[in-house]
Amino acid sequence: MLLLAAAPLLMAENDSRVFEMRIYYAAPGKLEAMHARFRDHTCKLFEKHGMTNIGYWVPEGENKEAKLVYVLAYPSREAREKSWKAFQNDSDWKTAYAASEKGGKLVAKAEVLFMSATDYSGAINAAVGKGPRVFELRTYTASKGNLGGLNARFRDHTLKLFSKHGMTNLFYWNLTKDQKNADSTLIYILAHASRDAAKASFDAFRLDPDWMAARKASEEKAGGSLTTPDGVKSEFLRATDYSTTR
Repeated sequence: MLLLAAAPLLMAENDSRVFEMRIYYAAPGKLEAMHARFRDHTCKLFEKHGMTNIGYWVPEGENKEAKLVYVLAYPSREAREKSWKAFQNDSDWKTAYAASEKGGKLVAKAEVLFMSATDYSGAINAAVGKGPRVFELRTYTASKGNLGGLNARFRDHTLKLFSKHGMTNLFYWNLTKDQKNADSTLIYILAHASRDAAKASFDAFRLDPDWMAARKASEEKAGGSLTTPDGVKSEFLRATDYSTTR
């Protein structure tokens, strides 16, 4: 298992790497076999070929899907292509892949997003917490022309207020320019002590006078909401036992 104890330092030097979020949907009955392949082979081979494991998560709570969400980092897109080519041609990977798929394919569908760290995320490293915690993956769709304003509100106000109300800021990304909806998407991950703690934190955050003032000022400047209707999505996750962020 690869565990890094460094926590991200917000507002540190900008992280210029390329990040890849991959979402794998397991074939029926194959989720545990997919986890075993990552645990026993894939994560180590990713690192062998120059990829940095940031974190691995699965949905938490009721009605959860059989899927895996994970994030890798690379020095550049060119380095990413080189690393994946070497990984896919690695004899150890080919052996592990063939052995794991004797009873059928493990992954039914995969989704891929390329991302860059926001300037307020700072250096993004795997982060190990002091105890069990839940993670919240939040995706915002900015209203037309307002991604810059949304990022500014996070940079100047939201992050500090999240911390004030007991939330742990981990990772903040925008999509790279070649991705669909790159001009309107913010993706970030928070950590909470529990689902109940997350609710309590957000309830307090929304009632905070500083937040209400920041929101009012930013929306007056933009001429309306900085996000589209139904433009805030939240999903609770838990770290896998092989995740670098836990």
